[in-house]
Amino acid sequence: MRKLALIGAALAVAAGLTGTARAQTTELNFGIIATEASTNLKTVWEPFLAAMAKGTGYKINGFYASDYAGVIEAMRFKKVQLAWYGNKSAMEASNRANGEIFLQSVDADGNPGYWSHLIVHKDSPIKTLEDVLKCDKSLDFGIGDPNSTSGFLVPTSFIFAAKNVDPKTCFKTLRNASHEANGMAVANKQVDVGTNNSENLRRLEVTAPEARKNIRVIWTSPLIPSDPLVWRKDLPSDAKSKLYTWLMSYGRIGTPDEVAAARKVLAGLQWAPFNPSNDDQLLPIRVLEANKSIMKIKGDAKLSAEEKTAQIAPLEAEIKNHQADADKAEQGAFKKKVTAFIEADKKGDQAALKKMIGEFAANASNTPTN
Repeated sequence: MRKLALIGAALAVAAGLTGTARAQTTELNFGIIATEASTNLKTVWEPFLAAMAKGTGYKINGFYASDYAGVIEAMRFKKVQLAWYGNKSAMEASNRANGEIFLQSVDADGNPGYWSHLIVHKDSPIKTLEDVLKCDKSLDFGIGDPNSTSGFLVPTSFIFAAKNVDPKTCFKTLRNASHEANGMAVANKQVDVGTNNSENLRRLEVTAPEARKNIRVIWTSPLIPSDPLVWRKDLPSDAKSKLYTWLMSYGRIGTPDEVAAARKVLAGLQWAPFNPSNDDQLLPIRVLEANKSIMKIKGDAKLSAEEKTAQIAPLEAEIKNHQADADKAEQGAFKKKVTAFIEADKKGDQAALKKMIGEFAANASNTPTN
C-alpha cells in the first residue's frame, strides 16, 4: 500500500508538471480584421508580427479571416488570443468574446483618430448627401462589413438612422464589402456610392494609386477614435505583461537604429507607436449603437407609440449610464496617467517611459479573467 501511495504521489506530481508545461504560453494567434485583401494585409502586417515574435520570444501567427465576424468568433472560441479591431468590432469582441482593449493605435500623421466617408467616382453626377438620399432605387450602394465602425455603424447612425432612411428600400442594390473592395468598386463604376474611411483612402494611394485618383469624397463623419488592440481577458498574466511591455516599447525604446527600424514597420501600418487604452474607449461607440437602435425604433411604423416608448426607455437609460461613465473616465486616474505618458513620449525620455510602461504593464496584466 505504501508503494502504491508513493507511485500515486509521483504520478500526481508528474501530471502537475505536465499540466504546467502545457499551460505555458509559447504560441499566439493575432487576429487581423478584413479591411482589404489578405494578400495586401500580409504585406504590411507580417513584418510587424515577425518583430513581435523576435521581441517576445513567442511564435506569433497572423490570423486573417474573410470578414470581421471571423476574427471575433475566433477570439470567442480561443483560436485568437489578441487582435486588431475597429471600435465596433472591438465592442462585439468585448460583449461576446471575452475581449478587452489594452492599447490604442496612433495615426502616423498625428491625427487624433480617423473619419468615415461616403465616396463616389470622380465623374459622378452625385455631389451631395441629398443626392444619395433621394431614395428612388436608382443607385447601387456599397456599405461596409456589419461589424465595421466606419464602414457600417457610423454611416448607418449619422446618415440613415438619423434621417429615418432604410438603405434596403432606398437603393437599387445594397452590398456589404471591405473598405478596399468598396473603394475599388466605386473607382471602377461598379457601384454608385460606397462607404470608406480616411485611413483606407490613404492605403489606396499606395496599393492602387490610379484607382484612388478616380474617387471623390462627398461626406465626412465626425472624428472616430483610433483603432484598438484587444486581448482575451484570460490570457496568462505573464503573457500580458510581456506583450504589453514589448508593444508599448516598440518604436520608443532602444538605440536610434532600432527605434527607426520599428517606426518604419509601424509606418507600413500607417501608425506611430501605441498608446495605453482600456474599455472606456468603447463608451462613445456604445452610445452611438444605442442611439442607432433608438432611431430605428422611432422609424418603425409597425410599432405603436406605447411599444416605442417601452423599447426606447431602457436604451435611453443605457446611454445616460455610458455618458456618465465616459465623464468619470475623462477625469479618472487612468486618463491622467495616459496624458503624462504622452507628454513624456514627446520629450523622448526613455528612462521615464520605461518606468511608466512597466507600471502600465503591471496594471494591465492583473485584469480579471472573466
